[in-house]
Amino acid sequence: MRKPIQLLLVACLFATFGCKQNSEATTETKTENTATPGAGQSAVKDKNSAPNIVQVASGSKDHTTLVAAVKAGGLVDALSNAGPFTVFAPTNAAFDKLPAGTVEGLLKPESKDALVDILGYHTYVGVLKLEYMQDGQEFGMVNGKKVKITKKGDKTFVNGSEIVASIPTSNGIIHVIGDVLLPK
Repeated sequence: MRKPIQLLLVACLFATFGCKQNSEATTETKTENTATPGAGQSAVKDKNSAPNIVQVASGSKDHTTLVAAVKAGGLVDALSNAGPFTVFAPTNAAFDKLPAGTVEGLLKPESKDALVDILGYHTYVGVLKLEYMQDGQEFGMVNGKKVKITKKGDKTFVNGSEIVASIPTSNGIIHVIGDVLLPK
């Protein structure tokens, strides 16, 4: 009779010690993943997860204009959410191809609707991987208009702009392109 009681006490001791360690680990995780109360998804600071679309683009020296446009359009939180999203991301050089003053004009508060329309034309809800894109396919973008995929050899194009790189993110994929897609 004494042996089972001793085993029960040892089991309780292990259970108590195990729960305490688990509680400490949970507290530690909570302190690493913080957010400002009332702020959107973009305010969450998480050192453990893979970066999302906005975080990846923000870390790219070639996408500073795109990031500025996303901020001016008020879309940081939307593109930081779970998604998944596909973003056709024009480089700074792509924005430089636009007529002088176009980017500056679009970044003004009074042009927000036009800017959001253009950015919506670069965003698809879902993940479009290159290997699944077929020549002639069309995809409905966030702004309600369609883009067309073409294939030439091993190269893939969206509305005639070559996809030069693809970067997976925690909430989708970024396809880097050399042109700004303008809705028609």
